[in-house]
Amino acid sequence: MAWDLLFTSDIGLLSLFTIAFILVMGVYIGRYAMQHMKSDAKDAAANGGSAGVAH
Repeated sequence: MAWDLLFTSDIGLLSLFTIAFILVMGVYIGRYAMQHMKSDAKDAAANGGSAGVAH
């Protein structure tokens, strides 16, 4: 019964869309953060460990 309600009712479909959107957003933010952490680590290695520190 719960599966029928999830896939056939308006509120169920909105809930399913919301869950899918949150999961996709989490993956996107995670990948974005990892990409920038790797970039910052590479910059820190190139600058002798002082990336992001103003002298």
